Amino acid sequence: MYFEDSYRENIGSEKSSLYLPVKRIFDILFSLILIVITFPIILIAIVAIRIESEGPVFYRQARVGLMDKRITIIKLRSMYIDAEKNGAQWAEKDDPRVTKVGRIIRNTRIDELPQLFNVLKGNLSLIGPRPERPQFTEKFSHEYPGFEKRLRIKPGLSGYAQINGGYDINPGQKAKLDCYYIDHFNFWFDAKIFIYTVKIILSGEGAR
Repeated sequence: MYFEDSYRENIGSEKSSLYLPVKRIFDILFSLILIVITFPIILIAIVAIRIESEGPVFYRQARVGLMDKRITIIKLRSMYIDAEKNGAQWAEKDDPRVTKVGRIIRNTRIDELPQLFNVLKGNLSLIGPRPERPQFTEKFSHEYPGFEKRLRIKPGLSGYAQINGGYDINPGQKAKLDCYYIDHFNFWFDAKIFIYTVKIILSGEGAR
């Protein structure tokens, strides 16, 4: 396994490790609550996507999860169906591949809501490093030594790096923030990230 050496490092403190089962319980409870609350919003977005452009409503994408395990995340489609005809690429500011409805659901993060089912399933947490695509994970691990250390913990729907720059910081900076989270995570840290995530969603800050 490419990232094997990185997994030999401890995850946070002993106290943090004891928090992991509790973290999973919170993931299940809060994802269920959020699914119920946001389900009407998801339905409205589905109808709007279907009316505006051809193609599937949902977009499935391979990402790298805990211990280099491949996972499939589900998003509401916000781009035209031929958006990656030239290969995988990071979203840019004012990306022309994004549809009009896609612009709205990306700014409000509605496109991410189906990933609550990933959280319920257990391959994502509500809070943790955002999972990258396999090709980007390998690329960044060569360009930014230590980037793969982000894989020591289950990835999240939102994370410490997401509320401290997100798209506006480079992968190396993102890895440092994520590793800081891994070394210090606890209930109050997760709660703080969750609250800041809500503030960012309401402001539309950092969306692409």
